[in-house]
Parts: sequence; structure tokens; C-alpha cells
Amino acid sequence: MKKEIFKILGMHCVSCAKNIESRAKKHPGVLTVNVDFASSKMFVEAEDSVSDSDLKKIVEGLGYKILEEESQEEIEEKKLVNQAKLRAIWSLALSVPLMFTMAAMYLDWPLFGSPFLQLTLETILAFIVVYIIGFNVHLSALRAIRRFFANMDVLISLGTTAAFIFGLAAFFVEIPVFFEIAAFIMAFQLLGRYLEARARGKTSEALRELLKLEAKTARILVNGKEKEIPIEKLKVGDIIVVRPGEKIPTDGIVTEGHSAVDESMATGESMPVEKKAGDQAIGATVNQEGLLKIKAVKVGKDTFLAQVVKLVEEAQRSRVPIQEFADKVTSYFVPAVLIIALLTIIGWLILGKWFVAIVAAITVLIIACPCALGLATPTALTVGIGRGAKQGILIRRGEAIELMGKTKIIVLDKTGTLTKGTPNVTDIKVFKEGISEDDILQKAASAESGSEHPLGKAIIKETKEKGIEISTSKNFKALFGKGVIAEINGKNVLVGRRELVEENGLDISFAQETISKLQEEGKTVMFVAEGKKILGAIAVADTLKEETKKAIVELHKMGFKTVMLTGDNKKTARAIAKKVGIDEVVAEVLPDEKVKVIKELQKGGEIKVAMVGDGINDAPALTQADVGVAIGTGTDIAIEAGKITLVRGDLMALVGAIRLSRATFRTIRQNLFWAFIYNVVALPVAAFGILATMMGPIIAAAAMAFSSLSVVLNSLKLRKIKL
Repeated sequence: MKKEIFKILGMHCVSCAKNIESRAKKHPGVLTVNVDFASSKMFVEAEDSVSDSDLKKIVEGLGYKILEEESQEEIEEKKLVNQAKLRAIWSLALSVPLMFTMAAMYLDWPLFGSPFLQLTLETILAFIVVYIIGFNVHLSALRAIRRFFANMDVLISLGTTAAFIFGLAAFFVEIPVFFEIAAFIMAFQLLGRYLEARARGKTSEALRELLKLEAKTARILVNGKEKEIPIEKLKVGDIIVVRPGEKIPTDGIVTEGHSAVDESMATGESMPVEKKAGDQAIGATVNQEGLLKIKAVKVGKDTFLAQVVKLVEEAQRSRVPIQEFADKVTSYFVPAVLIIALLTIIGWLILGKWFVAIVAAITVLIIACPCALGLATPTALTVGIGRGAKQGILIRRGEAIELMGKTKIIVLDKTGTLTKGTPNVTDIKVFKEGISEDDILQKAASAESGSEHPLGKAIIKETKEKGIEISTSKNFKALFGKGVIAEINGKNVLVGRRELVEENGLDISFAQETISKLQEEGKTVMFVAEGKKILGAIAVADTLKEETKKAIVELHKMGFKTVMLTGDNKKTARAIAKKVGIDEVVAEVLPDEKVKVIKELQKGGEIKVAMVGDGINDAPALTQADVGVAIGTGTDIAIEAGKITLVRGDLMALVGAIRLSRATFRTIRQNLFWAFIYNVVALPVAAFGILATMMGPIIAAAAMAFSSLSVVLNSLKLRKIKL
């Protein structure tokens, strides 16, 4: 199975997208198709036997064009917007004189001294606007009718043609002239298309900005010499030289150098991140201080940036449940409008009012706007998801936006989610006079220098960060689950738990109160002894991330109940929960038991639950939850299981994701509400002849253009939302 994305040029409304979608679905081997009018893209899942040329033939057979090269997308979009702008300007420029000729006729001031010449001039101007400048509208309508489906262009084509034909009738019978109606309807349609195309282009700006972040060249080492190559020729294993101020060309591992890197494009975090040998580097981030040498690990479509772009594109085309109803209404909309227009003309003719019948029917055709309904959801999704991506919030499934708004409980893993995921020294207690905390740390680190245990590594790390020199040890002995013993400067040094200390005949009863207090805080205590004397104790814990407590406070303000779900012991879990204010703790659970806990909280689907985690053991629970939120610093399997990924890795990003989801879904509801209300009010107003004046159809054309534009502009407000 393969997934493909195609950029389609030439779609004028949502009905065009639906037509392409329905035709492509019928092709053998095509599994799913989604054509998004807002981004002009077709997303296809198909068997490997389906070639790109097969899909291209389907699209081009319907009168549309597939853009071959992604690099040309922005250029082609600008070209289309400029063409739409020229059509709008010329159509309005030629329609304005028609207003003067109409005024002259009503005031009985014949121009050129002849009503016939005046009518001839109006005919020429109207023909240019309606059929030359507006040629693509009629061509699209003819293609649609030929394939037995109706789009927005069919309505516009019928409305303008009807007005133009009645204008021609004025040559033979004394009736009102309809040429200015035909011209202004087309002019407002073309103006609306230009404004909408320009606004829709802005909805995809976030994605294009991400694509522009990629470096264009890379400087690699070849036989010890630097060589600059295009980014496309970079290979896995190449050693890249990155100087201060330059972009890191691709994902890799730092092999040499020390610097600070601006990773805001990936995480949304403004503070630079320290990088040294062994650290991971993300492509398109900016090296700020020292020279770095980086070994390329991922290139091309495998890089972090490429994956983010792919995830954002897939998310933007996904549908939210609320969209299904709008899609169903849109599919029947144009045929329904044609029926209403027919009934309108018949009804008014029965009443003997032929002028009202003509004008009301034209107004019905023009005032209807299926585009507003079709654009309501995808424009909001496109802008919202793009905004999140720039802040390190990857919404991978569109339905997560709707579900997050209904969520009542946030379940949080402990290790790596609430905490940093690695043990750190938190306390040093001195039990012997004449020595300092640094002395205890130095002796403990020297004894642990031969250890691979995470707790020993935490002590060594703290010692090095403080600039304390570590001594060489002899006769190192590790006792599984208890601690280590080593000879330092001719003396035996012991670092370990209570069991090891007591086995060596050392009394620690005098420190019981201090030790108990540390353990109640969820910390692991290791005693440090030299010879037969206890020197002190070192407490180590998986410390909380800096933003955790603030994030929990914000989640409670938002009305969520918080639950910690962890495999760690109850004592440690409760200590951390108490510190940050989490409502409920479920500890000592295995991965399969986590799934059961989520199911119990969901109460058979009555309550929506979000789960936040980062490890392999969290993946089943992330999948079971209504909204799985993966911490981006975690494992690939956890990230794949989540509907939302937080690249930055702290819980304030979760708060931002919730704000974004709520704002995006609120925008979708607003868009749908106003689109429905507009059509529910506008169609009866037109059918009942309330706009049955010479200006009525022109007002209808302006209203129709504004309804689509208002939906897009409302969605664009999401670009400014504070996360």
C-alpha cells in the first residue's frame, strides 16, 4: 500500500473536490481518497499497482490539472492568485460603465443620441465580462454538466446566462435591460474568487514556512577537507561542519564541538539547547555559538522536518466527526438550489409576475453558497494544525481537535512525562563533622566510577557538573540491588542502600528521621561510608520537569480531572502527586493494566479521556484513550500511538495543545453555524422575491462572495492565538 499527495489546480468550489473524490474512489486499487478544496490537495491511499499516471488521467479527464513538482507549488499558487486578481479588476472596470448606461436609460438620457447604440454598447461590455473574462466559469460548468454533476459554476453560469439572454430580448421588446445584472454578478463572483484564493493561500503559510526552514547546502568533510554540496546529495554517515549562525543541514549526532543550538523551529522553545559530543542534532535548527561536527543520521524524507511536514499534511486533510454532516449537506446542495430556482420561476409565473419570476430565480442561483459550508472545517483545520506545528504541537489526527473539547479526564504517565526520566542528585546530608557535601560527593563518585547503574551515573554527573575531581578506585565490587564497595586512597568506601550498610555492621539509627523524610518525598537514599564510619547520605530522584506544577494548575483551571498512572511504587507516586497537586494516583500497574484503568475511567464511552505518555509501556494506553498525547522526547512507538505529539516534551505544551484544539473546534463551529444560517436565510429571501429588484441579483452576488470569504478570514484568526 502507498500514500500519495497531489496538488490540484483548477478547482473552483467544494463540489469540484467532491466530484474528483468520487471519480478517483471508483478506480480499481484505490482504497481511500480525500480531496481538500481548502489546500487544493488530493490525498490517496492505494495499492502499489495504482500508478501516479492513472490518478493523473482521472483528474485531468475531469478538466483539472495536477502539479508535477512540489517546488513549483508556491509559484503556481501566486500565478493563479495574480490571474484571479486581473480578472476581478477587468470585470469590475468594464462593469462600472454599465451602471452609468443603466442610469442614463432610466433617466431617459440616451447616450450617443440613440437608445440602440447604447444597448449595443451594453451588450458588448456585458459579453466581454460574462463570456470572455468569465470564460473559465462557463467552461467549468459545461464540464460538470457533461459529467452529470453540478458545482457552484453551474449556478453562476445559469444565472449570468439567463440575465444576458433577457438583456438581448430588450432589442426586440420593451423590457428592463439585464446586461448590468449579468456583468456585475460575474464581476462579484470573480472578485470573491480572488479574495478567497488570496486568503486560502494564507491558510497554508505555516506549512510553507516549515518547508523553507530546510538548509539548501551542507559543508561536509572529504579526506579531511571541507566541501560544500547541495542538500539533496547528502548521505547518511557524512560528517558535516556547522559554523556559528549556520543551519544544521540534517538530523545527526554531534561528534565534535560544543555549542548552543536554537531549536525553536522544532519545539517552539525560545531558549537555546546546549550541544556536545554524543548529543542529537535536529536538521534546520540554528547553531549559535561554537563550531560543531555532526554525523548525518537521517537525510531527505527521513529527517525530523520532513516527517513533521508529512504529519501536518496528513492531519490537515483528516476529517473531524462534525464535518460529516456538512459534507452530506454540501453533496445535495447544488441540485437542491436548481430545484428551488425552478420552483421559484414557476410559482411567480403562476402569479402572473414574470419580472419577479426572472429576477427571483436568478437571485436564488446566485445567492446560494455551498463553498462556505465546504470551507468551514478544512480552513480551520489547516490554519490550526499549521499554527500548532510551529510551536512544537503536532496534531496528527483531525478528530483529536473535536475529542479534546469533550475530554474530562487527563491521565498522565510519571516517568518522562511529569519527570525528566533520568535520576538526579537532589540532597546531600552530612553526618560527620569536619567534612563537606563536596567531600561526600567526591568519595561517592570515585567509588561509583566503575559502575553502570543509573543511580551511580547520577552521582558522577553531579560531581562533574560541580567541577569536583574524581579519584581512581581499586578493588571495585558491585553488589546487585545494594550498592558498591571500592578502595579510594587506601581506604574502603561504601556507597549503598540500608541493607549494605547494615550487613557491614554500621549503625544508621541516628539518621532515621532524616532518611524517612527523604523517602517520603519519593527519593532513593544511598549512604556513604569510609572504613567503619558513616560520612553522610545522598538522595537521588527522578526530578520533576520545571513546567510540570504550573501545567497541572492550568489543567485544573481548564476544568480537567488529573490522574497519574504509573508502574512506579505507590510511595514515590503519591509523593510526586502531592507535590504538583494531581487529583488521583494509580501506581504499580503493568502496561496491560494501564489499558484497563483507561477503560474504567471511560465508563463505556460516557467520559472522554486523554492519556499523556512517552514510553513503549504507554503505547497501549495511548491507543485506548480517546486522545493519545505522546511526549516527543519519548520513543517512536509512543509517538506513533498518539493523536497529538508534543515535540517540546514539557506539559505546558499540553496546555497549549488543549487551547489550540478548543480554539480550532470553536472556529469550526462558528464557520458552520454562519454558513448554514447564511444559506437558510438567503435562499428563502431570494425565492420569495424580497430581492426582486434590478439590484437584487447584484446584492446576492456580493453576499455570496462575502459568505465564503468570511469563513476563511475567521479561520485565519487562529494564526494569532496565544499558546
